[in-house]
Amino acid sequence: MISAGDFRNGVTIELEGNIYQIIEFQHVKPGKGAAFVRTKLKNIVSGGVVEKTFRPTEKCEQAHIDRKDMQYLYNDGALYYFMDNETYDQVSLGEDTVGDALKFVKENDTCKVCSHKGSVFSVEPPLFVELEITETEPGIKGDTATGATKPATVETGAQVNVPLFVNQGDVIKIDTRTGEYLSRV
Repeated sequence: MISAGDFRNGVTIELEGNIYQIIEFQHVKPGKGAAFVRTKLKNIVSGGVVEKTFRPTEKCEQAHIDRKDMQYLYNDGALYYFMDNETYDQVSLGEDTVGDALKFVKENDTCKVCSHKGSVFSVEPPLFVELEITETEPGIKGDTATGATKPATVETGAQVNVPLFVNQGDVIKIDTRTGEYLSRV
């Protein structure tokens, strides 16, 4: 159990049958009346954000989230298959669980599979990936004076905006949280 007075960013709690992660919290002590804690909570299963206030003495059950490194094996259309690197157990997850998480992930890359009480609710890709450009238009020297970009398709099929000097066949580094180009490798 964790009291509302001990809330911190990133803490996960169980509330009304759902699991929430605290995005923002603020202890408020008005001039008149009792103190309270104003929070922004993100439902880690559905992704929805709610605002809720608590009395500082209110207690919530702290939710334990298991993040396990697993190797992404392949996709057979409807299911995505992952393997535990320690026990070699395989897990298959549906598209609704995976979502866009594997947009920049190649087969055999390691991801974090997040679960609560044995129930998998999301997949976290590595923060940065290196992918090869499979298709992009050639950039012409002197096209622009400032950092213009052009669309490019990487080997996983995802679209990324890259600077004009990046060509087909180049390997680039991408931030998977934002989908932005970082550098050439």
